[in-house]
Amino acid sequence: MSRLPAIEGRQLVRILQKLGFEIIRTKGSHVRMKAKDGRITTVPVHSKKILPKGLLRKIIRVDLEMELKEFMDIYSKLK
Repeated sequence: MSRLPAIEGRQLVRILQKLGFEIIRTKGSHVRMKAKDGRITTVPVHSKKILPKGLLRKIIRVDLEMELKEFMDIYSKLK
């Protein structure tokens, strides 16, 4: 299995927007996003900080309801 990339919060927000998620609110340094099918996630956007691997894995598996390989394929195409 390929390793998860080092992604900043802003990068993940842009990727999610390309996947159809919309920003529904911003509170402090956290961006809340929602897809049309009802999936919701919160992404911390701290200046120039890489998201921890565990948090990124949780967002992909639980919030996006995707397999890691599927996300990696999408990430490599959008990069």
